Amino acid sequence: MTDRRPTDRRPDLPLIEVDADVAAAAGMPDDLDANLVGPYEVPDPARRRRAGMVYFAAAAIVIVAIALGLPSGMWAMVAILIAIGGFHLVAGHRLQVSDKVALTAANRATEFPVGHASAVLGFEGILARPVWNVLVFSADDPPSQRGLVRVDGRSGEILETYAEAVQPAG
Repeated sequence: MTDRRPTDRRPDLPLIEVDADVAAAAGMPDDLDANLVGPYEVPDPARRRRAGMVYFAAAAIVIVAIALGLPSGMWAMVAILIAIGGFHLVAGHRLQVSDKVALTAANRATEFPVGHASAVLGFEGILARPVWNVLVFSADDPPSQRGLVRVDGRSGEILETYAEAVQPAG
């Protein structure tokens, strides 16, 4: 097994870790245990740019095929491939803010002490701007408040926050 240390763009921030003994006692599956698998890293949306280059290469191949005798109606296919490739290049934003940084920013943006939290990367708008949607719960047991904090994936700016009281079950 290789030693895989968490990589974060901000090494000064604390990591969320589950002790190996606690994970074993809770019966955590091996594929979810970061002590065995290593930390999960969200893929950078900038990899869309590579897909854009593939579409441009496909358009170039179709152009060569048209020159070699393919019907001239295939120019529509060239236009479609170039449009899709261009979209992928424009929408391939570099993710500057990691999930750990988004969780920390959400913790600072709430008015209550945060206990459990979860971050999900989403995309907003026609140009697919990366946005972290962070769900937070208050630190008391059971949680009395919950909230949603939206963090820009490029700048780390808090886009919006929402908090509400949790109604007791019953």
